[in-house]
Amino acid sequence: MTQYPKKRLREQWQSVSGLLWGLVGPRWARMVAGLLIMMIGRAAGLILPASTKYLIDTVILKQNWDRLLPLMLLLFAATIIQTLCSLSVTMIVSAEGHRLVAQLRRRVQAHVCRLPLNFFDSSKAGALCSRILGDVEGTRHLMGQTLMEFLGGILTALFSLAYLLRVNVLLTATAFLALLVFSVVSNKTFKRVRRVFREGYVIQSEVTSRLIESLAGIRVVKSYQAEANEVRVFSKGVDKMLVIALRTMKAGAVMGAGAALVIGIVSSCIMYLAAWQISLGKLTLGGFMTFTAFISFLMAPIFGLQAMGMQLTETLAGLERTEELLHETVEEDNPRRTQVIGPIRGSVVFDHVNFAYNTGKPVLHDITFEAQRGKVTALVGPSGSGKSTIIGLISAFYDATEGNVFVDGLDLSTIQLNSFRSQIGMVLQDTFLFDGTVRENVTFARPDASEQQIRQACQIAHVHEFTEVLPDGYDTIVGERGVKLSGGQRQRISIARAILADPRILILDEATSNLDSESEAAIQEGLKYLMEGRTTFVIAHRLSTIHRADQILVLESGRIVERGTHESLFAAGGRYRSLYSRQQLGNIVIVTTKNT
Repeated sequence: MTQYPKKRLREQWQSVSGLLWGLVGPRWARMVAGLLIMMIGRAAGLILPASTKYLIDTVILKQNWDRLLPLMLLLFAATIIQTLCSLSVTMIVSAEGHRLVAQLRRRVQAHVCRLPLNFFDSSKAGALCSRILGDVEGTRHLMGQTLMEFLGGILTALFSLAYLLRVNVLLTATAFLALLVFSVVSNKTFKRVRRVFREGYVIQSEVTSRLIESLAGIRVVKSYQAEANEVRVFSKGVDKMLVIALRTMKAGAVMGAGAALVIGIVSSCIMYLAAWQISLGKLTLGGFMTFTAFISFLMAPIFGLQAMGMQLTETLAGLERTEELLHETVEEDNPRRTQVIGPIRGSVVFDHVNFAYNTGKPVLHDITFEAQRGKVTALVGPSGSGKSTIIGLISAFYDATEGNVFVDGLDLSTIQLNSFRSQIGMVLQDTFLFDGTVRENVTFARPDASEQQIRQACQIAHVHEFTEVLPDGYDTIVGERGVKLSGGQRQRISIARAILADPRILILDEATSNLDSESEAAIQEGLKYLMEGRTTFVIAHRLSTIHRADQILVLESGRIVERGTHESLFAAGGRYRSLYSRQQLGNIVIVTTKNT
């Protein structure tokens, strides 16, 4: 199991105090209002136990029955006030606690979306979902009803202590000493379970991440009959969560048993001492009854510290992880990115670019080329040759380790990302659609597009051909990742999305790979329209699709080994011709069945 350094509650609090103050600070007025209302309610709640002595010693024992009705009216009024105050505190403070959680979730999600791509390369989507949604949940305990109840209990305990000292010093000192010992023991227990909560968050994130992956890839799971393996992996994760839950439960049970033991011992001692004090005439029967009622108010916050302490420890563990996430540097924080650009022409130049995802492991070596405005540059090479990495650099997902990438003569690493990426369009081989309507996916980059613009883009990409037969047309839900559509239909929507975005730099990752021959011929016309006047980069897996590229860059092991047009490269008889010839032979498909 993952080990974490021990961290005291004070250190945990100090590490997240800035984050908490930024969230709670603007709500201080409601917090104070809730606290004042809570104090009024608590004061009203003390009237009932305080009246016990008067009821027994003055009304019952001295037969002053005429004073009973006023006392009952006072208690009734106090009960009404206490009820209204409790309701008001819940409506004010608890609601703010939920709003705080919602605000923090929005803040964390917005921050995560702005993180650089290399952060996501090393993070799991499920784990991030767990941190965004789950880790911040405990925050409401720091501002919700739980905190108010605890603070109210502390105030009530102080009032009760002062009153109990007036009733009988010996009994009060006995009870207070026992509670003090219990508090010290409880603090020792908390120190042992703080790390457990953080481990629990990490394990829950891992299990959530694997579950999301398993459900997202359910077709692969079923294709390879791997259901049993997924069940086994998930069960192991659940077992780890169970271990954490049992450890937490054990700590809570020990503290609960300790609380019950303390209550039993204190109650026995108080009964003995009270009887002795009554026999000496130092305590009345009404005073004893009042003491018994008030001692529960003194004990309640101490024993409530068990639940509050567990919640506080869990909350701080989650907030620590949230703070770590919020401290990740976002893309826009790069001090070099100061230039805001307007509409670009689209000229792209790589000048002796080297790049490595991990230090000491370069994947691009001395890449130099120029892609002129309105021209098509095709990237060719086997898997792992560096094609996608070059596209990542063009998209400013990464910065060159050495050398420079220029756009219209400006160093791309100095350009503000928002002003640049809004002028890039992508059509990827692995088309990604969101679980929304056809219309929402087409207008993803331009949600304000007019109906005419949407339909024009869809006609060019031949999306309208299949939307006409869908049950709700453009408002048909496509399902998660477009699962309700065919691969070709998803690809057409992706192309329509790029057409509507009207980019200056266009990136095509084998955009017609999922289309049949008839659809591909139609889409090629749409792509021809889309590529006109734009700087286009094509990652070509099927070399037959790049005959008309203005330049072809052949990559191998992160280096450009050949460059030129299709005709010149084919005539040269080098690496490109070898790849092309091999692929043409591979177009002869042989279907075999295994005899059993």
